[in-house]
Amino acid sequence: MKLLRREFLHLAAGAIALPMVSRAAIAEAYPTRPVRIIVGFAAGGAADITARIIGQWLSERLGQQFVIENRPGAATNIATEAVVHAPADGYTLLMLSSSHAFNATLYDKLNYNFFRDIVPVASLTQVPSVMEVNFTFQAKTVPEFVAYAKANPGKINMASAGPGASTHIFGELFKMTAGVDLVPVHYRGSGPALTDLIGGQVQVMFDPLPSSIEHIRAGKLRPLAVTTATRLEALPNVPTVGEFVPGYEAILWQGVGAPKNTPAEIVDRLNKEINAALANPKMKARFADLGYMVLPGSPADFEKLIAEETEKWGKVIRAANIKAD
Repeated sequence: MKLLRREFLHLAAGAIALPMVSRAAIAEAYPTRPVRIIVGFAAGGAADITARIIGQWLSERLGQQFVIENRPGAATNIATEAVVHAPADGYTLLMLSSSHAFNATLYDKLNYNFFRDIVPVASLTQVPSVMEVNFTFQAKTVPEFVAYAKANPGKINMASAGPGASTHIFGELFKMTAGVDLVPVHYRGSGPALTDLIGGQVQVMFDPLPSSIEHIRAGKLRPLAVTTATRLEALPNVPTVGEFVPGYEAILWQGVGAPKNTPAEIVDRLNKEINAALANPKMKARFADLGYMVLPGSPADFEKLIAEETEKWGKVIRAANIKAD
């Protein structure tokens, strides 16, 4: 009887340990086939470029292709829904961005719950924006701009890439914190908005730095301030908005997510490899050339960031009564 009992306990212990070993083995072997990274924007945009850079790194490090799949439309909701309904096995990932924090408030009804259905894997980069004006505009500093705006309420047109875009929401935060009245003029994307800003049809824009920096360097646009908490290496002589408008800070972010119930071991492995990329000098330089700042951290760090950003921008969106187009 004692022998049988010992054998039973040995077998039971083995049965308990087996799932743990299997999970570790799965994570160690992952990936055994190509992995998709679904991007909710068209090819060539900031999110697509970032996804391709990190996808190439992961392909080289993990020995399987990380394939970028663009599914633009509905402000990333089409791509997000596709990942929500994908198997939770680590072979379908989602490129996350500030749009996901905006959408939680912009849309009254979605076919998914972002916080419930998507697991944060790793943050990647922060993308600064710049408050810029046409060179013919009389204000050359933020204080001059605020003074002119207060003296001429409703007479300054603010270019936007569309209702609920960062160019719109960041401008609305400026209106609230600076106490000025700017008129949003919506375009179908940053390209046409920048064209009209350069042409003088609109006067100001809060644009992501990567898409504006060459126009600034070419002398086509005047940067008044950057939207980050500290000055940027790329524009060292340009102040921050917060130096003149206390409390103002606005920055885009990017990262990677996965369907809920994706094994924690796989999430942790991906996080480790992505953080290795963000610590690599060549990768850091590559992101810096694009105007990005790397944002390493754990899945828990990323989850906290998403929650904080969703709350912050939710307040702005509700206060400004912004509705999705």
